[in-house]
Amino acid sequence: MNTSRICHIEIDDSNLAAATPEIEQERRVAVFDLLEDNSFALPARDGAAPEGPYRLALAIRTRRLVFDISSEAGEKVGEFHLSLGPFRQVVKDYFQICESYFSAIKTMPPSQIETIDMARRGIHNEGARVLAERLEGKAEIDTDTARRLFTLICVLHFGG
Repeated sequence: MNTSRICHIEIDDSNLAAATPEIEQERRVAVFDLLEDNSFALPARDGAAPEGPYRLALAIRTRRLVFDISSEAGEKVGEFHLSLGPFRQVVKDYFQICESYFSAIKTMPPSQIETIDMARRGIHNEGARVLAERLEGKAEIDTDTARRLFTLICVLHFGG
C-alpha cells in the first residue's frame, strides 16, 4: 500500500465566514478527489522521513496557511506555516473567474463557457504551481495533489 499519501483531511474553517453553496461544492469535490488519489510525502530530516499515510489539518492562523501533519495513528509528525502573500493575487483571480464561470453557465452559449473554463483552469494551474513552489523542501507533492490542495486553500482564503 502506498504510504506517501494523505489518508484524512480536516479543514479548520471555524473562524471563517460561511461559504457559498458553490464554494462548499468545490470543497467537497476537492476533498473527495484528494483522498481518492494523491501523492504527499515529507522529506527526510535528521536521516529519516516520517512515514505516512498522513492526516492533514489545514487552517489559517495569524494570516498564515498552516499545514499540521500527523501519522495515520494521530501522532504529530510535522507542521509548517506558509505566508498567504504569494497566494493572494492568484486566489483573487481564481474567485473572479469562478464568478464569471458560474454566471456564464446560466446564460451563455457553450463556446463562451468553454473559453471561461479554460481560463479558470489556467489560473487554477498557476495556483497549484505557486503552492508546489512554496512547499518545496517541506513536502513532496504531485501536480494533481497541488491542484486539489490549492482548491482547499481557496476555500480557506474565501473566509480568511
